[in-house]
Amino acid sequence: MIAKVPRQFHSGEYRLMIKDSQPQERGLAVVRTVAELRKAVSAFRTAGHTVGLVPTMGALHEGHVSLVKGALERGDVPVTSIFVNPTQFGPKEDFSAYPRDEEGDFDKLRDAGCRIAFAPSKEEMYPGEQLTTVTVAGITDGLCGPLRPGHFQGVATVVSKLLLMAMPDRAYFGEKDYQQLQVIKRMVRDLAMPFEIVGMPTVRERDGLAMSSRNRYLSTEERTKALVMYKQLVKVADTVRDGTKSCTEATAAASQALRDGGFDIVEYFTVVDADRLKPLEHVSGPARVIAAARLGRTRLIDNLAV
Repeated sequence: MIAKVPRQFHSGEYRLMIKDSQPQERGLAVVRTVAELRKAVSAFRTAGHTVGLVPTMGALHEGHVSLVKGALERGDVPVTSIFVNPTQFGPKEDFSAYPRDEEGDFDKLRDAGCRIAFAPSKEEMYPGEQLTTVTVAGITDGLCGPLRPGHFQGVATVVSKLLLMAMPDRAYFGEKDYQQLQVIKRMVRDLAMPFEIVGMPTVRERDGLAMSSRNRYLSTEERTKALVMYKQLVKVADTVRDGTKSCTEATAAASQALRDGGFDIVEYFTVVDADRLKPLEHVSGPARVIAAARLGRTRLIDNLAV
């Protein structure tokens, strides 16, 4: 049996103790090492279960919870990783300020029905000198790629490590970070990794704002201004879908609307094909309208299917 044993250092946290390779019947098990993770996953596999990995950087919200529920709906045992990955942050980005709430995250995962939380240290994820990285070319040449040098290399490397550590049947990612989702899908396909990547719909607040861990940076005034992005995404998607305007015309008007609405910098507002993320002038197949802009110290990204 797997017994839940409270740790002295973290209230509400449990370490796995596995006997006879049988998984615990309920509850969340928190593991800190790759060895513990593999042992916990193996216990569920031995019992005949499939496994769904939900990679996160913590500061969980309902968007993350929807990924856990998506895994449960497909019959997978949910395994959620919580690791603020330093290699995907640039030198002037918000790694140190990125919100962290481990105990709150464990509570959310427990309530959502997650079975294993993998919360490793930096030393566990990157032991010793690291000489290997994963780079996905082409699909990272535009959008966030040039604006955040090294970001997608950090994402692809850490996700490949997490996949190989957990060896899930499926891994779940939100469509809000659409370029990231496409990068991971391409990486898995090109490297013939035996994992299914599942994209899940963006979860939004009632007024349309896409849920994000960074939304907590927004002031009350900025929170109101942030809604302009979603409204313009909807407008552009409708406009280019019916051919009223070209993609260039529609997105230029949307970019100006963001500036007029109080955004400080519009990094991009464009329509791309849904697979390779190449800019489009007219929509004739699956496409995404996608935007990134800065409001105060907060960088907001969002997208919609066309």
